Amino acid sequence: MDARVLKKMMPYLRGNFGNASSAHKFGAKNREVIEDARRIVAEQLGCRSSEIIFTSSGTEANNLALSGIMNNHGKRGHLVISSIEHKSIMAVANRLEQEGHKVTKLKVDRLGLVNLKELASVLDKGVTLVSIIYANNEIGTIQNIKVIADLIKRYKKHTNYPLLHIDACQAPGLIEINVNKLGVDLMTLNGAKIYGPKGVGVLYRDINVNLSPMILGGGQEMGMRSGTENVAAIVGFAEALKNAEQTRNINYKKILIIKNYLIKKLFSIIPKVVINADSLYMLPTIINVCMDNISSERLVLSLSKKGIYISSGSACAINEDIGSYVLRAIGLRGQEAESSVRISIGKHTTKHEIDVLVNALKTEYLRK
Repeated sequence: MDARVLKKMMPYLRGNFGNASSAHKFGAKNREVIEDARRIVAEQLGCRSSEIIFTSSGTEANNLALSGIMNNHGKRGHLVISSIEHKSIMAVANRLEQEGHKVTKLKVDRLGLVNLKELASVLDKGVTLVSIIYANNEIGTIQNIKVIADLIKRYKKHTNYPLLHIDACQAPGLIEINVNKLGVDLMTLNGAKIYGPKGVGVLYRDINVNLSPMILGGGQEMGMRSGTENVAAIVGFAEALKNAEQTRNINYKKILIIKNYLIKKLFSIIPKVVINADSLYMLPTIINVCMDNISSERLVLSLSKKGIYISSGSACAINEDIGSYVLRAIGLRGQEAESSVRISIGKHTTKHEIDVLVNALKTEYLRK
């Protein structure tokens, strides 16, 4: 967590602990704090404060977006997602399908990019909601959301449908998140990816979009998400998002330099290393590589003992033993997928840390 974020949060973890929904002065003060945080978030996204819904996570925001739209539609609708969505989208899509909604999963190419011709073909048959992950959490592929949004607008005709939702949890501080420039109706963010607190997320919802709440009770968050507000986390999220956006260009360039340094080092020790979904349309923070027949599971566990932490897939699917559906979607099979790992880097990553990682990988490579 960014030190500035923790400093902002501390007063609301101890002294200013009033319930923001209470009528008394103690609660009213925290209500003002939440609304100020909402305004800060809205400024970063280029939207109204009333279009910001605070949630407990990106996962909850994704659930609210999909279930809230499809169940508010008034009839069985048609949901379109990509085949490389986050697990929190995939799981909701599967449940909606069981409930009678139609679900289409778009194919992606070797780079992880959505097939736009297939999307256009599906849109021609009538669609309620399209949900696309803006930047993939496992391979780093960035979708051209503006092009997708423009394509969807051609099919809206005389209704508000189809709507476009994007899971943009990996995007802040790196790529564009202005909702007007992107042309989206709904967008998910979370705090953990921007050096903010875990356990807090945001759903941007265009004011003209009707949404059915999932969590009922006291009617907090404009009736869209009941429950006592986590004031400290909300304040932390707003501060983290503001900081991330203010330093976006600087951090992007800094992280990209580290990523390119890592790639160069990898090729120097493992000549047959392959970067999965390698293209210009990638986040600088994620690199997914096939390590020339080295078991990814063995590699993750071995490096962990040395204090080096990489992963063999999405952290949100760690309990699955069927392998990465994202890697299968981009065409990897068998040994290729089983030898692939995800290395994540950030604004604090140094070249020295990369050297330590690469030396450890070289040792593992010589052992295989």
